[in-house]
Amino acid sequence: MQRRLLLTLPLTHVLPAMAGTASTALPSVRVLPEPLAMPGLARSRTLRLCLPPSYDSAPGKRYPVIYMHDGQNLFDAATSYAGEWGVDETMLALAKTGFEALVVGIDNGGDRRNTEMAPYDHKELGKAEGAAYLDFIVRTVKPFVDAGWRTRPEREHTALIGSSLGGLISHAALLWHGEVFGRYGLFSPSYWAAPQLFDDTARTALPAGTRVHLYCGGREGGSMAGQTRRMHRLLARQLPPAQLSLNIASEAKHNEAAWRAELPMALKALFRPG
Repeated sequence: MQRRLLLTLPLTHVLPAMAGTASTALPSVRVLPEPLAMPGLARSRTLRLCLPPSYDSAPGKRYPVIYMHDGQNLFDAATSYAGEWGVDETMLALAKTGFEALVVGIDNGGDRRNTEMAPYDHKELGKAEGAAYLDFIVRTVKPFVDAGWRTRPEREHTALIGSSLGGLISHAALLWHGEVFGRYGLFSPSYWAAPQLFDDTARTALPAGTRVHLYCGGREGGSMAGQTRRMHRLLARQLPPAQLSLNIASEAKHNEAAWRAELPMALKALFRPG
């Protein structure tokens, strides 16, 4: 029964939003009009950007960049399935404390989400397209953003954050593209869908300065929390305590409301000075 529940969880992030829902996106959010082609996947993808509050008033300033999966669910209840992360509201609040960053939301692929965010082939999810999806982010999305906006492109100023299968593919990026991303927010990562990541993590040397924040809700079901703790123990063998954090929210479930609540803590941990 738990197995069936876990297998259906990723699909809750690709269904259409309820008709008539009013937009909740702040003016800082821009939906780019032209989707970007995804080389090797014969499809394209929309980007949603959330600009820092000072972006227009400080023309010489450059900003860290946070890349996030499931762009439809990040900023706007009108495009989300079960509520939005409130990323734009979170970034506005953090700006008042002195932290500003540009957020790039990459829309998910609807019925392609399961395969695009799978690092390895899986008998239920299908043939993995995760490597091609990450190559799209690294070789197409990031150069496009760095060329068009005032970013700080270095790895120490570049984060990748996702939940569920988005957390899973973000962990794969930790192993495959450590030279590009230096900060990782792994929210409710679906390790059940890619158990190979445990062995691969154990034998992969992470670049110096890498930071990881792991999160899981205690009421997500199955072995989600246990597997998140297990991965934390593996990462703790490579990363010093100041670069690795873990939060198991005992009463939280697998949903956008939980990830929204966790996001400020994660960003503070990932971008803490020093």
